[in-house]
Amino acid sequence: VCRQIEGSQQTYYRWRQKYGGMSPDMIKHLRLLQKENKRLRRVVSDQALDITILKEAAEGNF
Repeated sequence: VCRQIEGSQQTYYRWRQKYGGMSPDMIKHLRLLQKENKRLRRVVSDQALDITILKEAAEGNF
């Protein structure tokens, strides 16, 4: 399998350890959660930046 997908054995074992006991539905759900987590982290980061900018503007430090 590793040769067919041109992947290393280390990658195979890492995937097997990470996803080995999961059904395809569970893997799909995990990926959706990871995608949502990434989106939410970006939103929080943007909001933190907005807050910092507004605080500086309110203090006259712009």
